[in-house]
Amino acid sequence: MSFWESNRKILIEKYPGLLEDITSQEDTLAPEEIKIETAPSGDPSLCVKGIYVHSQRDPEREGQRLVQSIASGNEPVVILGFGLGYAACNAAELGQPVIIVEKYRNLLLKTLELRDLSKLLFKKNIVFVIGGSGDGIINALGIVYDLVYPEQSEKRPAPAVIKNKALTELDKSWYGAIEEKIRTWAMKDEVNAATLKRFGKRWVRNLSRNKGAIRDYPGISRLENLAAKNGASSAVPVFLAAAGPSLDKIRPLLGEIYRRCVVIAVDTNLRFFVKNGTPPDFVLTVDPQFWNSRHLDRCVSEQTALIAEPAVYPPVLNLPFKKIFLCGSLFPFGAFLEKHVDQKGRLGAGGSVATTAWDFARSLGAEQIWIAGLDLAFPSLKTHFRGARFEEISNSNSVRLKPVESWVAGALRDGGPFKAHSSSGGQVLTDRRLSLYAAWFEAQFNKYQQVRNYGVFQEGLAIKGLESADVQTLLDLPPRREEIDKRLNEVFSKIDIEFNEPEESSKRSQKYENAVSILKRSLKSIKNAACEGEAITERALKRCLNQSEQEKTVKELDKIMRRITDSEVKEIAGFLFPAIEKEEDSDPFKAYLKSSQKLFSSLAQSAGFNLGFIN
Repeated sequence: MSFWESNRKILIEKYPGLLEDITSQEDTLAPEEIKIETAPSGDPSLCVKGIYVHSQRDPEREGQRLVQSIASGNEPVVILGFGLGYAACNAAELGQPVIIVEKYRNLLLKTLELRDLSKLLFKKNIVFVIGGSGDGIINALGIVYDLVYPEQSEKRPAPAVIKNKALTELDKSWYGAIEEKIRTWAMKDEVNAATLKRFGKRWVRNLSRNKGAIRDYPGISRLENLAAKNGASSAVPVFLAAAGPSLDKIRPLLGEIYRRCVVIAVDTNLRFFVKNGTPPDFVLTVDPQFWNSRHLDRCVSEQTALIAEPAVYPPVLNLPFKKIFLCGSLFPFGAFLEKHVDQKGRLGAGGSVATTAWDFARSLGAEQIWIAGLDLAFPSLKTHFRGARFEEISNSNSVRLKPVESWVAGALRDGGPFKAHSSSGGQVLTDRRLSLYAAWFEAQFNKYQQVRNYGVFQEGLAIKGLESADVQTLLDLPPRREEIDKRLNEVFSKIDIEFNEPEESSKRSQKYENAVSILKRSLKSIKNAACEGEAITERALKRCLNQSEQEKTVKELDKIMRRITDSEVKEIAGFLFPAIEKEEDSDPFKAYLKSSQKLFSSLAQSAGFNLGFIN
């Protein structure tokens, strides 16, 4: 059997649709642009457009060295420029996921004819991104990280990128755009770490003050499928408003949209709806900061239900909304209480309230989500819709030597701006933070393909999976406000009866008291254990211990660490835990003691901080 036949058989069995994709006529090189030679090592080598893609002497050895110099064996590997697959085959031997990116389909086809790729193709977690715009890299990364590095795990390794310089130089812009998407994806963990460092203590403070809300307010899980198909009634469309500049264009249509859709706003744009006399059905807020709560100043609507993350700035939960529902806490403290008291229902968190709002719309059972204001860019150098709280603050703080234009320039400059593809054609200014949100949306749109997402008045970043739609198509939807209000009232009434039933409330209160008691007792235990461990390391560092004493000390510290790791609240104590740098010392035992001392000291401080606010 030829290499082509054996490779083809594996593709058909393991990679549905890939063979048809590779053999299509799109994104191909002319036959005369591809030249195959035999290297002295006996392996085939490749020349494309007169440029050698692999070593002319030993391409296999070159592929081995390239992988060894870049990949550690713990991270997924992205191959930019497959060529004849030498680097990809060696990367696959590491046992980690490999994402193969190749612009030209017939290069991959040629490799399948020339080389036995069965070892590579039979490996687990091999993903191909071939031709087109290269946008499939976001989906590929999503698949790989969901399978191999669960969202709840410790910090996930950034992908190792191996470039075939000859191929990537031939198509700089194509591969460059993919590299930018990979950098954006990898930036998520850095952003999360920086956010934790900046706001971690604020989250703990807020949650300690809001912990009773977990007992007193129902969760969004009770709203699931509110908009879904119900008997003879079709699914109700949902309208989601983000806070980008293009939201202004929807202003005169709010009343008509309200008649046809369940309307969801974000805290940033609630005043947009209230000032225009069309309060939304739901508004979402997830940011814990005081300044974010100011978006709700003097624009609360008693016709609107609030969806809040439990760590929001505490006064927000006392505002006179029609109803208040909690989504699942993103933090160990809140998650612990929910587990013991009342599960709320998780929503996706992509770093922006708009990402959480979209996932809430999906959880309602929406089949169509109509979206406005999701620019994720700065069209015409605008940052938000007209009248946003940001604009009001900058206008009120404007002085002659620091006018409002200075604030706008700072907002445009500070996020690392760059030009990217616009949804309306051409290019638009965006930044790294906004492009990260776009990557989240693209991954979710691909994951939940049963939901159709339509963008109206799009002026911002092109987002794969967000279909551009004429506003008239939205207005052609049948009016359903009477049905929507009926659905909302029925669900709210049912929740009121079930959640606030006296016996149920009493059970929940008892669970809450027990959970808080466990939390206090367990955090105190961790703090005591950590203090004990810290004291042992301090004493050991002051003495010169013999081998027997060293072994005894290690056993004592291991026993203390097991007490901590076996605790039900270890994630809460470790939430504010800083990264511990490895200690250097010529004596390995002293280096171990120094690292242990820092670890126990940090744990004691973190547990004490949490305990202080809970008390």
